[in-house]
Formats: sequence, C-alpha cells, structure tokens
Amino acid sequence: MSVFSRLAPRLQEAIVARLGWSSLRPVQEQAGEALLDGANAVILAPTAGGKTEASMFPTISEMVESAPDGVGALYIAPIKALLNNQAERLGLYTEMVGLRRFVWHGDTDDASRRKFLKEPAELLMTTPESLEVMLVSQRVDEAKLFGDLRIVVIDEVHALAGSDRGAHLMSVLERIARLSRHDLQRVGLSATVGNPDAILHWLQGSSKRSGQVVDPPKPASRRQLLVVHRPELRLLAHDAARMALGQKSLFFCQSRSTTEKVAETMRRAGTTVFVHHSAVSKEERLLAEETFHRGMNNACTADGSGACIVCTSTLELGIDVGDLDRVLQANAPDTVSSFLQRMGRTGRRDGQAANTTFFCESSESVLQATALIELAKQGWVEAVPVQDRCWPVLIHQLLTMALAGGGISQEEAWAHLSKVPDFAGISRAEFDRLIRWLLADGGLREASGQLVIGPKAEKRFGRKNFMELFAVFTSPVSYTVFTAAGQPLGSLQQEFVDRLVDGVSSFLLGGRGWVVQRIQHDDRRVFVDPAPRGKQPTWGGYIPQFLGLEVCQKMRDLLLCSTAFPYLDEQAAAVLEEKREAIQPLFQSGRAGIEARDGEVRWWTFAGGKINATLRYGLEAVGGDWKITTDNILVKAKGEGITTERFHEAIEHLATPEVWDDAKLWKDVAESLPNYRLSKFQDLMPDWAEQEVVADYLLSTKNARDWCYLYPSTH
Repeated sequence: MSVFSRLAPRLQEAIVARLGWSSLRPVQEQAGEALLDGANAVILAPTAGGKTEASMFPTISEMVESAPDGVGALYIAPIKALLNNQAERLGLYTEMVGLRRFVWHGDTDDASRRKFLKEPAELLMTTPESLEVMLVSQRVDEAKLFGDLRIVVIDEVHALAGSDRGAHLMSVLERIARLSRHDLQRVGLSATVGNPDAILHWLQGSSKRSGQVVDPPKPASRRQLLVVHRPELRLLAHDAARMALGQKSLFFCQSRSTTEKVAETMRRAGTTVFVHHSAVSKEERLLAEETFHRGMNNACTADGSGACIVCTSTLELGIDVGDLDRVLQANAPDTVSSFLQRMGRTGRRDGQAANTTFFCESSESVLQATALIELAKQGWVEAVPVQDRCWPVLIHQLLTMALAGGGISQEEAWAHLSKVPDFAGISRAEFDRLIRWLLADGGLREASGQLVIGPKAEKRFGRKNFMELFAVFTSPVSYTVFTAAGQPLGSLQQEFVDRLVDGVSSFLLGGRGWVVQRIQHDDRRVFVDPAPRGKQPTWGGYIPQFLGLEVCQKMRDLLLCSTAFPYLDEQAAAVLEEKREAIQPLFQSGRAGIEARDGEVRWWTFAGGKINATLRYGLEAVGGDWKITTDNILVKAKGEGITTERFHEAIEHLATPEVWDDAKLWKDVAESLPNYRLSKFQDLMPDWAEQEVVADYLLSTKNARDWCYLYPSTH
C-alpha cells in the first residue's frame, strides 16, 4: 500500500486538486511510512527536496482523522525568518483540509496571541525561545494547550543539535512532553548532516518510540563549480558583478564587514544589490527576501543589470528566496555542510545545474575551497557533535524553572534535567555542587523548600519582566568604550566584544588603535588604553574560528598530490602550484612537515585548530621555555637553542600516555586559558564549570592524543 493511499481521504483530494500532485517523492513515501507507523525520525533531503511535505502531510493527516484538543503539532524553526518564510506554505496545507496554523514568535502581536490562546490552532509554528515563554507565562494554560500534543517537527535540526540552543530546545521539549498524554513523536529535518543516527538518538530524548533515519538515494545532479583567485576584494567584487549580470544571485560572505564592502563595489558596477546580515534591519531583510521570492523574473531588473543579495550565513538556512541563477562565495566557508547548504539554493529549475563560484582573495582560500569541493564529491559531510555536559544551559534551565510557577524543588529539577541528553554526562553529585554554588553566589535562593530566582540573577536578567532570560544566546546590544580616565570613545556590538580578551586584544575605533584593559559586562562598558605604535589586532586575541581535522587533512592531501582540478581558473591553479612547491619538500626525506626557519621551528600539521591548540599546551609542557603559537594548519615554536631534533623529541614525548594522563597538567592548562565569554550565563558559573566550558571549546585532548599516537607511523 502506498503512503499516499494511507493519508486521510480529505488530504489526498486536496493534494491532487489544490497542489496538482499526482504522486509523492521517494523521501515523502519513506518518511510517510515511518511517521504513520509512529516512529521518531530524522529526514534527510537536499534543499527544496520535499522534506517539509514529508513531515507535514502525515502530521496533518493524523489531525484530520482525529482532531486534537488544543495544539496537535509543533513546527519549530531555529530563526523567526524561517517561520515567516514557511508560514504561507503550511497555512495552505492546513487550510486546504479545514485546519489552522498559528505563528508565535517575538514579533507576533498581543491581540493575535490572545485570540490563539482562546481558540488554539491545530499547528503551532514557533522558535525554542518563544516556546519556553509560553511555559512560564501566567496567562497560558500550558496543560490545556499542550495536553493533546502528538508530534514536534524541528526544521534545520543540524543548526540546533550540539549547540546551547539545541540543549535548550531538548529541555523545553521534555517539559512539554510531561504535559502531553502522548509519547511525543519527534521529527528532525536536515539537508546536510554527517551523523544522522547520533542526531536521531539525541532527538528521541525520553521518547520510547522506535527511531528511523529517512535518507533515500539522491539522484545524480549536475553541478557547475568554479574557483577563481583575485588578490583584492575590490577586484573580487567587480568580477562577481560581471558574473551576476542579468541574473538572480546570492553572494555569501564570511563577515558583515566583507558583506558591506562587496555590496558597495557591486552597486558601483551597476548591479541591483540587497544586503542581508544580522545588523541589517528586519524590514530591509524582509524586503530582500520578498523582492527575490515574488517580485523578480529571471531578467531581474528592467535594464537586465541583474540583482544580488549579498549576505552572511543568515540566508544559509532554508529561507526560500525563489529560484536563483547563481550562488557566489567570497573566499570559502568553514565546512562542507555550509558549502552544500549554500549551493543547494540553485539547481531547482528543470535543466539548471546547482552551482557555486568561489572568489578567493588568498592562496589559503583557494586551497580551502578546493578541499571542500573534493570532500563533497566524496560524499563526506561533517558530523554534528553531540554534547552531554552543557553547563550554560543547565544553569539557564534552573533559572527559568525557578521563575515559573513559584519555584521548583531540587529533586524535581534533577528529575527533569537528568532526562535531557545534553546534560546526561553531569552526575547528581556535580548537580548538587552546582546548586550549592548558585545558592551561595545569589543566582538562586531557597524559599519553603523551593528554588527561586536569587538576587544576582534578578539583577542581571530581571529587566523587562525577565525577557532576556528566555534566550540562551545574547540579544544584540552595544557596549560603550571608555579610556582608562573615563572618556567615552564610541560603541561596539556585543558580538564583537564577546570575542575580546582582557589585556590581549586590540582593535581600531575612531581611526586609532586601542588595547583592551578590562570588560565590564554588567554595565556593558569596555575600558581601553592607546595601542603601542604598530600594534595590530592579533588572531590570538580573539576567540578563534577553527577548521576541522578532515578539512585540513584534505588541504594537505591536495598540496602533496599533482592532480589538476578543472574548476580552478588559471590564477587559482597557479597559486595552488606555488603552495605545492613550497610545502612538498617539507614532507620528503622524512622531514614530516617540519622546518627550521628564522629562529623558529614550524610544524605543518594540517590537524585543525582545536588539535593544534591542544598540541600547543602539550609542547609547552614538555619543551620547557618554548613559546608556541598555532593556527589551523601550523604549529610554530620559538625558544633558546630550539632545533628540529629537540622538537622531534618533544613530539615523541607527546606520544606517550603520561602527558595526556597528567590530570594536574590539564587542570593547570584549563585554569590558564583566556577568559573567553562563550555564554551570557558565565557570570553565574562557578570557576570549575567555566573552565570546563572554555577548555571544551578550545581544546580536544582526546583527538590531540590520538594524533600524537599516530605520528610515528604516519610521518
């Protein structure tokens, strides 16, 4: 029996009459079978591959057959823009069978919310943060609203799994699951994830249902790829404008500043340009999305000059901006997953090939783009790392549960939180230790045996009725910059401030260089001193952005081979050959990628930023007074009398278990790490939890240890 025939007759008729469909796609058939049989599922399909319908048709069918009392289904998206983008589509699917959908997020007006609470729609579309607001709101009868909830569908699940927001969502879902009289069915949708079985296990939480990964074979598709090298951003943007002539394009950039510079150059070249990033107003972003989705034909503009949205990763998720002709990329993203998500914006029309053109400023970007392409051709994509000791969200959830319903007992809190996969590695003894700390420090207080919000947390998060508390990420705010004497200099966005380190980082403001003296997060002030002449902001002064081991190893493989890649333009091929000529001799005659130059030893590990950062501390421990610096592919060592022979000996020492089993050494390392601000809840963390969070972000002792164990045999 086909899945289509198992759908409610009213839905079958609507699909044929309203949508004009005569059959379902393979992913919709397989997903429908799993969901109608009651399984939890992770559904994988390319962008525009039919994932939404694969999850929603069975969901709607079940609600047609048995009308829910209150909300029957949740659709959760990581960002409001994706909710808004899907609202019309899901509104059509529900309306055509006599059901309703409602969108609830931060921009939903109060009158609409009151109407929904009085007469709930069967399908509720929301974000994780808005969902929690409902649970603590005094005017929401959550037991009545979610008592008959049957299923939750999480779109772009890879954007949440393994993150603080994912841990937050799983905790909120467990709280909602207690309200429902059903074993809540859980469904995740994604275009790119390398470990779907692990994501499914994470997603299931306390559910006792069976689980299934739906990943039908993907038909072969044409791809058009090009990597070009242009040594200046101005030249890069000008060539991109020529390529975008007469077409609809997305141009992805890796930073907001690059986005703005590229957009300005393309405008001067005559391209109609929209800008889309987190600092652009909501109205401007919506204008870009709507104009592309509805208002432009393939000619794009009346004069045929073309139109382009220049954006950061804000358009990487599944926001539909209609059929596109081209995806352009400034330099290269950090992951194969991002590359595939972005390329998936094209190739949707019959006869059109999915395409991406990389415009690379440096030889490193050419190499990185080529590595991403070759890994994607092999069918490889990154695994989403799952976590089980997520301290920031554990504290966040304690605070929100303490705020709701007049508080919560310690036993009740543990009973709930211990079911959340992202906290599963935290023992009861560690949990009790954290509670003792929060009570002593003022994050919590105890009243009649209940944990309630403490004075420190109330001062930090109590403004606007605790609204800032309900997001695990920090809302964009400005910090004022002062001299040590108290003279105001200007302001910085929190996203930038969170990457600064006291006494280390430097930056430009008002045309002058400044060194960070100290950052005060409670009143959002940054105190600075004038930077010494010639001092520039250094990579080590900011939270590093790491490349993964697999991408870096593929970069190494490309340098050590002689393969020609047809998608490289002449200049890109030339800079790749130059890098090969420089690197290949370092891996010949047993040199193992190690060279001595200019009074320092360089080890070209191509191991990724996290492993290299860990190797830094290991080498400093065994090497004596060496000064070690690292990036994603290189470890550099300086010191009195350092030689390649001594450096080899140090690496061999790192291959012994004693270094990695030395608990005191790695405890000292954790305590010495820069005080990066990775969560807005760090102010409430005990030192031992904060050190673990920072160390987990910066270090990977297991992977570094494995790397060193393999070193003698692989080099």
